[in-house]
Amino acid sequence: MYCFSEWFIFGIFTSPIWGIFLFDAWEFSIKPRLIPKEKIDGMVDQLIAEHGPRAAHRAYIEEDCAWRRCDVPQQGIWRRVRRELQRREAG
Repeated sequence: MYCFSEWFIFGIFTSPIWGIFLFDAWEFSIKPRLIPKEKIDGMVDQLIAEHGPRAAHRAYIEEDCAWRRCDVPQQGIWRRVRRELQRREAG
């Protein structure tokens, strides 16, 4: 039977793993979703106006550049922009 101290030690040793998991979830999933949809739609409209049919490719380039700069929030924002462009092209 496990006692409290064994679970406490287990929690201490696994806390960096959980910390990384929670940080990753916050940066990649939650934080980009806090950007208002109106701002994303504005970015999409601007990309379409400037680049026309190559807007999705430009959004991909921006997402890749954010990934290379390790700018996780920007990467998430550009991912949302790219997905909105794909949704508009499909619909």
